[in-house]
Amino acid sequence: MDFYSFQDQIKQHLQQQLPFVMYRQPHENEVKAQLQPNNTLEYVNDFQEKGFVFAPFNASKKPILFSHASAEAISCSQESVEVALATSTYLEKRGEQERYEELVQKTIKAIQQTGIDKIVVSRKKEIIKETDVFTYFKNLLSLYPEAMVYCWYHPKVGLWMGATPETLVKTEGKRLKSMALAGTQVYQDTTKVSWGEKEKEEQAMVTRAIVDGLSSIKAVSNLQVGEPSTARAGSVLHLRTNITANFELESLGKIIKELHPTPAVCGLPYELAYDYILKEENYDRSFYTGYLGELNMQHQKNRNPRRRNVENSAYLSVSTQTNLYVNLRCMQVFKDRVEIYVGGGITKDSIPQAEWEETQRKAETMQKVL
Repeated sequence: MDFYSFQDQIKQHLQQQLPFVMYRQPHENEVKAQLQPNNTLEYVNDFQEKGFVFAPFNASKKPILFSHASAEAISCSQESVEVALATSTYLEKRGEQERYEELVQKTIKAIQQTGIDKIVVSRKKEIIKETDVFTYFKNLLSLYPEAMVYCWYHPKVGLWMGATPETLVKTEGKRLKSMALAGTQVYQDTTKVSWGEKEKEEQAMVTRAIVDGLSSIKAVSNLQVGEPSTARAGSVLHLRTNITANFELESLGKIIKELHPTPAVCGLPYELAYDYILKEENYDRSFYTGYLGELNMQHQKNRNPRRRNVENSAYLSVSTQTNLYVNLRCMQVFKDRVEIYVGGGITKDSIPQAEWEETQRKAETMQKVL
């Protein structure tokens, strides 16, 4: 299927107000979609299901499932498009900077008084404009090849889009991968940058928390932690540490629940930071800083692509994979506006104005495609 036929089929689905998701995984060229035949809301129960999941930040709520069994699956190669970058300056609501800086200052005080290491606080940036979902999606594909790019819709929930750089967990067979992602600075044509002690310690805290969480699960073994490195995510850079391990298949749900929400989107210690966010952030994050992606889906790959003269089917291997990503750099899209979600990790050394400016830089990821 070519890109335009792919797009037209999804447009028809949207006009009929039927659920769908279209997405492209990092560093891939294939764009996939799952088209649901009705608007029934299904949920994940034991993480042994197969399909596409979309989970909210609130860990007490079940992830929504687009079941692979009932979906029509289509795919195409990514179309190369020229992106006309947005040049408009999108103003904030009056008082938004003051409100967010007051929240950051309040959070710093709470950290100093309680001994909490880190709390992630966030906000929404509302932009009033007539929207064009398919143009935004094509722009995201072109601008962010290193990200998980998606557009997810359910008539009972809404339409969400994003380009997230952060893996929650990826599995193939009995091998899993995760990552610790924290620390932020502006990308300026190079990833060879220096990091301050605040960013290094913030990233180290996230790494320790993920490693401790996985280590607490008996079904996880052979845990290995890489060295921190710089990773680009659109217009910003982060510190990233890759983490790998072996696991037993029936423990997947326990692993996901242990990892979500990660310290990078919640804080440390988890329980105290989580309670603070629900009490003090004063808005519903909804699916921002939740997770999304493929659950227990089958993938084919060629075992030996050099052997061109042998029938390909003899050298195809099929593996069951889960590819879940933290829902960062995202927005909810309405007919007359978009709501962009951004946030940052607050420690005792944070500076409110600098934290505000960081959320502005992160919002640029979505603003560029509008």
